[in-house]
Amino acid sequence: MSDIVSEWICRIQPIDRDAAEHTRAYLDTLTKPPGSLGELEALAIQLSAITGELMPRVTPTSVLVFAADHGVAEEGVSAFPQAVTAQMVANFASGGAAINVFARQIGADVEIVDVGVASTLTMPGVTHAKVRQGTDNMALENAMQCDEALAAIEVGTAAVERAQQSGAKCLIVGEMGIANTTASSAMLAVLTGTPVAQVVGAGTGIDSAQQAHKVAVIERVIQVRQADPNDPLDVLAKVGGLEIAAMVGTYLAAAAHRLPIVVDGFIATVAALVACRLCPAVRGYLVFGHRSEEPGHATALEALDAQPLLALGMRLGEGSGAALAFPLLQAAAGMLNEMATFADAGVSDKTSQ
Repeated sequence: MSDIVSEWICRIQPIDRDAAEHTRAYLDTLTKPPGSLGELEALAIQLSAITGELMPRVTPTSVLVFAADHGVAEEGVSAFPQAVTAQMVANFASGGAAINVFARQIGADVEIVDVGVASTLTMPGVTHAKVRQGTDNMALENAMQCDEALAAIEVGTAAVERAQQSGAKCLIVGEMGIANTTASSAMLAVLTGTPVAQVVGAGTGIDSAQQAHKVAVIERVIQVRQADPNDPLDVLAKVGGLEIAAMVGTYLAAAAHRLPIVVDGFIATVAALVACRLCPAVRGYLVFGHRSEEPGHATALEALDAQPLLALGMRLGEGSGAALAFPLLQAAAGMLNEMATFADAGVSDKTSQ
């Protein structure tokens, strides 16, 4: 394993189970029947375990969106041309995308990071951290070299450092990259041994014939690339993407800083799977925002033993589902910070005589 990744892994501590137990007990002193707020109570306990605090806070929060292109788009696996990646980055930068709208609703800052868009971007409002102009076509050669995957991971860790230094208490991570469901499906199939046809969906909106073609392309890629399922970095480099690697870096750095990080949909969850394969302790720091309509997302969630907070039939990406789930984190933290105890409110609990 590289020195870069190893250094971050050495900084990651297990979640604080003592804090979790203190919060579990404290919840039963609040003015409600024990357990009556259901999964919200479990979420509050997780936030305490992540932060080590009885009264965790999740605001301010930062949204990090990583953008990159994929050479495998040349194989006709997406409903949209590759140029859409750069066009959507411009839309993000001008505040017109879904993630911008949802971030405004929760009062979150949005940072757009160009980690590998296949054109030169000069627009304001974009962090320029390009490792290379898109990956290579993995149907013909490895998507990238291992040192490039590591450089993209560092782009993600650097973004977390910026957010943490600016005062962020929680992170939401998203992505943009035409053909990135192809890369994610290939990675997931290799990492879990699941047949490709079971993890490939409509992506940006392909029809059944295009979907069959996409399956065939990914099966061919897996056969010729021979990525090692026991080496997550090998899988990431051979069949992954630059924005996926950057998200891996965000999960590692968020865990090292004890920051809750809300995982978005299919692509974000595949990146989370890589991070957890590199360092199993990362798993405790992940809050899964929503269940995507992409069929592979169920496989990725199962591999991580994860239950998302929402299921809204979404498959957009960008961090959109995670942003919609964020108010539940606010509610869980608010419950701990603001709700009265039986003693404070002068209310008799069920043990009172």
